Amino acid sequence: MLLLSGCNWLQQDTRSDLEKIRESGVLRVGTLNNQLSYYIGNDGPTGLDYELAQRFAAKLGVKLEMQPMFTLAGLFPSLERKDVDIIAAGLTMTEDRLSGFRAAPAYYYASQIVVYKKGQWRPRDTEDLAKNKGSLVVVKGSSHEKSLDTLNVLYPQLQWEAIEETDSDELLRMVARGDLDYTIADSVDVALSQRIHPDIAVALELTEDEPIAWFLNKTTDDSLYALLIEFFGEMKQSGELGKLEEKYFGHVDSFDYVDTRAFLRAIEKKLPRWEPLFKKYSKELDWRLIAALSYQESHWNPRAVSPTGVRGMMMLTLPTAKSVGVKNRLDPEESIRGGVVYLRKMIARVPDSIEEHEKVWFALASYNVGFGHMMDARRLTKKQGGNPDAWSDVKQRLPLLRQRKYYKQTRYGYARGDEALNYVENIRRYYQSIIGYEQAHNTTPNQDKEEGIAVIDSLRTITPPLQQDGSKQTKLEGEKIDTSLAKPTKLVSK
Repeated sequence: MLLLSGCNWLQQDTRSDLEKIRESGVLRVGTLNNQLSYYIGNDGPTGLDYELAQRFAAKLGVKLEMQPMFTLAGLFPSLERKDVDIIAAGLTMTEDRLSGFRAAPAYYYASQIVVYKKGQWRPRDTEDLAKNKGSLVVVKGSSHEKSLDTLNVLYPQLQWEAIEETDSDELLRMVARGDLDYTIADSVDVALSQRIHPDIAVALELTEDEPIAWFLNKTTDDSLYALLIEFFGEMKQSGELGKLEEKYFGHVDSFDYVDTRAFLRAIEKKLPRWEPLFKKYSKELDWRLIAALSYQESHWNPRAVSPTGVRGMMMLTLPTAKSVGVKNRLDPEESIRGGVVYLRKMIARVPDSIEEHEKVWFALASYNVGFGHMMDARRLTKKQGGNPDAWSDVKQRLPLLRQRKYYKQTRYGYARGDEALNYVENIRRYYQSIIGYEQAHNTTPNQDKEEGIAVIDSLRTITPPLQQDGSKQTKLEGEKIDTSLAKPTKLVSK
């Protein structure tokens, strides 16, 4: 008996959750496969939750293993089974979730929005929604379903359907197509979806802003939870969290229905003709960004001419064209090549203190208003206590370059900074629309039978295969995606 007791004691695992993760060398993160949290982009995995998870894995000193799901239903069961260490999927802190799981600090806030198709009948309030007999569908187990359960007490006639094998993005697409009358989605998801489906319209805001957070299991061990609190505190204090939010949804504050419709028609009818040239000359830049820049300049019209003398697909001035070796600005291939060369030069001039993923926005501002004025906006930002290396701060100061009170403090004086701001933000919106359009029309065959990829309880697990040196890398659709250690608003909820 003593011998057996001793064996049991030896087998007991006294390690903390944090120690187990560090000793395994891998942080397993459950997420949702969508346009905000995690998806496979042009250069591999991307998304707000993915980038945050990368930074947290770096803080832990381990590699990151993303386990993206197609639906909400399997997320929390996978956490309970300990198949994942954390859920990072932009989920709302609901009472039900907090009763069974522990939430990390909120990293942004969002409200729940009822949407309908533009041109159809719009419910103005909850009573209208309850009286209407149109189809209302939400994701089963979502915070949206919980909100409807609560409202049903006050409005017994309110009817809806909750579906498990779907997600908010698909329901939004169904509303846009007219296959569904209404759904409820997070405000940020609605704003992003409108870039691809402009017929989606806001009917009413169902809730106030609600906190969005990561989740982990409730245990007596606080080691992982304590580190998450520290991590999000550092991210907020350093401004890194703000930069990531600016990157993923800082461009969706405004929506122009007519412009978006026109752009989507151009993607279908005009872009296929010019796409090979954008891909040919973009090189290290994303071709979709170059396409978005060209649309902002000329609406993909190779013979576009402005009263000020700029012309062609990239609307080059005569001096700029000469500086990049363009002889005929109305030749679309020459114009695109020259525009990319000029943009690359602008990016090279942007100070290295600015993070790589934001350099292009500063470069585009320079492309429009001039490098000197862009630097004036940075200096003004610093003078006012902002961060001159953060686009989210500098873009607030660009419009001030029109006002004498401010431009008299600058080196280069008056500039139409508000136009430069609109120019950059338009390009960002067009860029996002092209990405979203590609995702919505993706016909790539199912790759789940590839090495390292398996589907378990609707969980698409991507396990990096071992290299010869014993380290891990992700293999997805024939590409090797590095998941090694990485250097490190309000929105109008799931």
